[in-house]
Amino acid sequence: MTTTMEAKPRAKSARKVDAESMAKNQREISVSEFFAKNRHLLGFDNPRKALLTTVKEAVDNALDACEEAGILPDITVRLEELVAPPSPSKSGRYRITITDNGPGIVRKQVEHIFGRLLYGSKFHRLKMSRGQQGIGISAAGMYGLMTTGKPMVILTRPSKRKPAHHIELAMDTTRNRPEVTIDRETDEFPETSTGTGTSVTIELEARYTRGKTSIDAYLEQTGIANPHAHIVFYPPKSKASDADPTALSGKSENASPLERAAKSDDDESSHHPTTQVMDDHIIYPRAVDELPPETSEIKPHPYGVELGTFLRLLKQTDEKQLAGFLKNEFCRVPPSVVKEVASQASTKKLSITGQTYISRIDHAAAELIYNALQNAKLRSPPTDCLAPIGVRTMLAGMLKGVRAEFYAASTRAPAVYRGMPFQIEVAIAYGGDLPGDEPSRVIRFANRVPLLYQQSACCSFKSVIEASWRNYGLTQPRGSVPVAPMVVMIHMASVWVPFTSESKEAIADYDDIRKEMKLALQECGRKLGTYMRKRQKMKREGQRRDVFERYIGEISKSCNALTGYDAKTLYDALLEQARQKTEIADAVLDEDGQIVRATKEEKVDDGVIIVGDDGTVRGLDEPKPARPLKKKKKKRAAVGSTQDASERVLKKKRKKISADSTRPDRPLKKKKKRSVTSRDDSSLFG
Repeated sequence: MTTTMEAKPRAKSARKVDAESMAKNQREISVSEFFAKNRHLLGFDNPRKALLTTVKEAVDNALDACEEAGILPDITVRLEELVAPPSPSKSGRYRITITDNGPGIVRKQVEHIFGRLLYGSKFHRLKMSRGQQGIGISAAGMYGLMTTGKPMVILTRPSKRKPAHHIELAMDTTRNRPEVTIDRETDEFPETSTGTGTSVTIELEARYTRGKTSIDAYLEQTGIANPHAHIVFYPPKSKASDADPTALSGKSENASPLERAAKSDDDESSHHPTTQVMDDHIIYPRAVDELPPETSEIKPHPYGVELGTFLRLLKQTDEKQLAGFLKNEFCRVPPSVVKEVASQASTKKLSITGQTYISRIDHAAAELIYNALQNAKLRSPPTDCLAPIGVRTMLAGMLKGVRAEFYAASTRAPAVYRGMPFQIEVAIAYGGDLPGDEPSRVIRFANRVPLLYQQSACCSFKSVIEASWRNYGLTQPRGSVPVAPMVVMIHMASVWVPFTSESKEAIADYDDIRKEMKLALQECGRKLGTYMRKRQKMKREGQRRDVFERYIGEISKSCNALTGYDAKTLYDALLEQARQKTEIADAVLDEDGQIVRATKEEKVDDGVIIVGDDGTVRGLDEPKPARPLKKKKKKRAAVGSTQDASERVLKKKRKKISADSTRPDRPLKKKKKRSVTSRDDSSLFG
């Protein structure tokens, strides 16, 4: 027998909350308090990702500071394991220290830069830079404080003639203000090439592993996009021996990393720097000694300004008249456009001209001016605010970080989205040590910063999927990247990269941006397709040569039996003809079908590098004339002897030997040339 329990009705309590009591609980929330509770928005989702984000923010700041000061960056990243994780899936405690040789930081700005969120110099300017929001490094210090309770330690020296500043600070998240605990001067500062610089130390709960989203992968890709930087990484001692400098190549050789590095250094034919693994650290060497071009700050473009921003600029401007406001607050607004906009915005109540005072423009008139400005034909914004990597530098970076046999790069002309200038660059590496039975690797960059997370949500990855790689000889499953031994690098340079979130992990999918990415991918794909077709042609020529060499001996013996002509002489002549007809196979292919050297017909396209098995690199500098084949003079003599021998055989066979043996050589050679190229004899060689 079952019994049923009847639920007792919930007692209704009288509501005692009114507007006055609710008002007492309402207060302002600081931005640091908000992000402390929502740290996943900043890239601190889990211990592994938190460690990568911390290193990323510090290295990005170091690169920006060095480039703005005109200094070639020398950056050291040191990771120390303080408390080992209880298991591989658990987190431990680490101390991360990043040191650079930049200009340093003045003392009065240190606590604001490292102890306040949304504080920086890059948010309000339209100029290409890695940092944008003024959140990153201070958020890393906040995460370390929350997980370990330890403050940040900053050492900075803005002048080599003065002592360094040692500062330890923590962030008060309720007020978004720093609290300095230690502030003193010291002569102890890490040795740098300039005598100046900054060192930041953070203790945090984290998990260190290797893989596609690790610190090693980030630093390796940073070296590819920033080949002017020299980066040294000290992993935890227990992990140092496991380092593999061929992470992007997909497979390692049988030799140890140290042996591979030593072999690369000893190889005289290898002129490009590669990652070096030492006993306790990894070196990502500098590949070029030139800094990126200096960029200039630009004014906002009218197409990228919304009505609310336009109204705010009207209130804040120091200009008195409309013409001065449009000219000095925006770019690409010439006097002719000002006259046209004023004419279209004029009404019966208010006649607007370039001399109209700003104080007389109300909300309705401002909206008319804004709409007229949006409909006007304006030039694209200037592009001197961008600093693209460049074809040569991209090729040098790929050559340093990826072991392949073919490299190609392309830089698109600057374009505009929402009034913001941007530029797309693409580079590919094919063959070599890359695995051929796996999907191609896509490495994404925004303003020279690697993007390691949220790949499927990124516009760069989507553009690779949409490109028709089958047109270039690759296998591509539907809705996926091609399955080929290839690495694709996509870089977007812009004054304001449209990230999908504050953690800056993926680029938003704008039609204009995706279109430029696909066009750049197609340019590199065409270069790869040309190379693939050339390889197939060389392979076919090699097979033809095998057929020729297989039957030349039998043909020589048969001719000897029919005519009595010396079989060895005829064999040598025919073999030389076969080699000439398949010259490209001998000059370009080795036994594995890979590039060895160029023939005089082969030209290296601009923006292409071809690497041979012996490590020789072609195409990084200006295209050089092809190297002539060895023993060219002897081959010419052999050609003449072949023609003479063949002609003698024909004369003897047809019994048309001329009695006049003293004729000039020139008519005799012309007659021989006509005989040799007859249909019956030339069919032997295709």
